[in-house]
Amino acid sequence: MASHTDAAILESWSRNATPWTSAVRSGEIESRTLVTNAAIVEAVRARAPRSGVDLGCGEGWLVRALPEVEMVGVDAIDGLVQQARAAGGGDFRVLSYEQIAAGELALSVDVAIANFSLIGHEAVDGLFAAAATYLRAGGTLIVQTVHPLMACGDAPYVDGWRAGSWAGFSIEFQDAPPWYFRTISSWIALFERHGLRVVEMREPLHPRTGKPVSLILAGVS
Repeated sequence: MASHTDAAILESWSRNATPWTSAVRSGEIESRTLVTNAAIVEAVRARAPRSGVDLGCGEGWLVRALPEVEMVGVDAIDGLVQQARAAGGGDFRVLSYEQIAAGELALSVDVAIANFSLIGHEAVDGLFAAAATYLRAGGTLIVQTVHPLMACGDAPYVDGWRAGSWAGFSIEFQDAPPWYFRTISSWIALFERHGLRVVEMREPLHPRTGKPVSLILAGVS
């Protein structure tokens, strides 16, 4: 059985940096092109930030999609940061959530964004606990994640590790990362526990099925 740990997540993403970059840039992921890319950009712009950080920026598309915001993108995967730097459009740094939790980000921004990048457990808790070190007073942490009700499947609706899958992706992907499932109430509690007051919740809908594709939460420091 594959290891269900934060470290296993990083190992998998390191192996899949190149096919992921190709999938994002070619529009291979339907839910992103139809719904979630625009949803997160709209949620960020609704806060009218001047500065921001993309936590788990991947190949950097979101930083480039917000040219009016002074953005920094950080990711623990060197291969993804290299892809982001090659495309340009922002300041991209290799930095893990553990390093951010230790205060190594050295930023104070209006908005921090985690777009489908919070799939671990302890590392995510550490990132939230450190929010005051990278958000200015009154700043906002915006998270977009899979919608728990839709992603739960036949498993019990309780927090816990789940096996990953690359179903629907190209054969270039290998060893899907595990992910830590959280209920809606657990997501809200995560914000509140670390002093972030949830001020907005969005549930972007698929244009054809009418069902929620993702969950977007905004918490103010």
